Amino acid sequence: MSPHVLVLGGTTEARELAAELAARPGVWVTTSLAGRVSRPGALEGDVRIGGFGGAEGLAEWLREHGVAAVVDATHPFASGITANAARAVAATGVPAVVLRRPGWRPGPGDRWHSAASLTEAAALLPALGRRVFLTTGRLGLAAFAHLTGLHFLVRSVEAPEPPLPPDTEVLLARGPFTPDGEKTVLREHRIDVLVTKDSGGGATAAKLTAARDLGLPVVVVRRPPLPEGVTAVPDVASALARLDLSPR
Repeated sequence: MSPHVLVLGGTTEARELAAELAARPGVWVTTSLAGRVSRPGALEGDVRIGGFGGAEGLAEWLREHGVAAVVDATHPFASGITANAARAVAATGVPAVVLRRPGWRPGPGDRWHSAASLTEAAALLPALGRRVFLTTGRLGLAAFAHLTGLHFLVRSVEAPEPPLPPDTEVLLARGPFTPDGEKTVLREHRIDVLVTKDSGGGATAAKLTAARDLGLPVVVVRRPPLPEGVTAVPDVASALARLDLSPR
């Protein structure tokens, strides 16, 4: 029986992994997307959209579809999905790999302020600047909604979910971005401080270079921890090396 691999996707790495798996003779790959983006990019293999109904629902799906391995290649901040996946594979005995691109690290000239959450990031802002470039995605912006004295430029792929801060300007854009382009955004909007999640990867890292070049402070929201006992690999090649895709 051809091995069936479930990729929990939504990232560039998940797309690359699906393409690698689909190109292997005899391998059946399904990528699952949460459905938060209305127009996801093209994917190789089968695609399913929507939740499973928690850890129990995912475990049942793994059994019903004869899944031989799971790769959790979701966004580093999709902690709920990762927790459910960890419980589901523990319940079913299906081998699993967590794929997480490495986080960003500050370098010489960076003025980073670490925050454990969006709420903590919001608390830091009044002391850092009045014009904020908020690049934490379209969800969770309620953490900033009480900040009435600041102007926010909110960038996301799709329209952000309310509530939003009262003085908010929305910029819809999808990466990858360039340092020069990011510096133009920062200058034109007279940004004082940048807020980002530690997503890692190159597609959106240019804003960090731009902020460093312009001497701007950056509030970086730390990643949530992985579930206890779960470790991650940093790239597609490492994930593939962990998978046992022999016919069953």
